[in-house]
Amino acid sequence: MGTKGIEIVDMDVRKLVGLLNKAFSDEWLAYFQYWIGAKVVKGPMKEAVIAELTQHAADELRHADMLALRIIQLGGTPVNEPKEWYRHSNCGYEAPADPFVREVLEQNIKGEQCAIVTYKNLVNLTMGKDPVTYNIVLQILQDEVEHEEDLQAEMEDLQTLLKSGAKK
Repeated sequence: MGTKGIEIVDMDVRKLVGLLNKAFSDEWLAYFQYWIGAKVVKGPMKEAVIAELTQHAADELRHADMLALRIIQLGGTPVNEPKEWYRHSNCGYEAPADPFVREVLEQNIKGEQCAIVTYKNLVNLTMGKDPVTYNIVLQILQDEVEHEEDLQAEMEDLQTLLKSGAKK
């Protein structure tokens, strides 16, 4: 932890670390949701969806790493008990109890929409107050918006496929 790096933060650092730990917990749960979804998903377009979920899982793990490093830079400790991730989470975790492609996509779209709200709030909170955290959460927000778009495109393709199958 760098003392000057903390001094430039013009806000309550402990509160910020708490919010970053909530986002960190979200990222681990999102990683697992994507990872397990890619393993169990079934139905049409399965291979395309597996590829998308696998890529998103890697991105969520990268986000968790970025947040952990920032938490440590700010003198905090990332949530280090997996059983605590859900308790600290903003967005929670939805197990893919129904592994059909549509259900898995819907669960992950919902998760991305929650993440977008979380990071939009963090962007607003840190803008002009903590440029380092601001840049990190802005980058993550951009990824989450792209993830939502990717998943919605997969959902549109699936719906088109299912409609065309019904017409035959």
